[in-house]
Amino acid sequence: MTLQTMIFNLALGAAMASACPSFAQDSYPPVDVLLQSETTIIGQEIVYPEGPAQITVAIVTMEQGQVTGWHRHEAPLAAHMLEGELTVDYGEAGTRVYNEGDTLIEALGSRHNGENTGDGIARILVVFAGAVGTPNTVSE
Repeated sequence: MTLQTMIFNLALGAAMASACPSFAQDSYPPVDVLLQSETTIIGQEIVYPEGPAQITVAIVTMEQGQVTGWHRHEAPLAAHMLEGELTVDYGEAGTRVYNEGDTLIEALGSRHNGENTGDGIARILVVFAGAVGTPNTVSE
């Protein structure tokens, strides 16, 4: 290999490393932000419960036609629809329909009832930002 070829290869490698983040050792992988909000889906300010922080991550699976029953959340939660369709009745705050790919910050301390109104199962990834001793969900 000639000196000229070695210099070309070094220059090409340096150009690729600077142009492609995947070559950089200190770079963070790309992040697709699904949602960033200071309020819930019905416009409430997000307020965290007091106490030692506790994160809960769950996947909720609902059969076609299944309902959650009226309930409320004591801890803020983000939800991402992995599959299916969910219709949620927020009472006076209205009704909303969520489909695969939708992401939301759920109502906090407000009664609501969800129903799988799709043709198959509904799967929802849920992340609660709660506190030890504070229930994430309370049935009404």
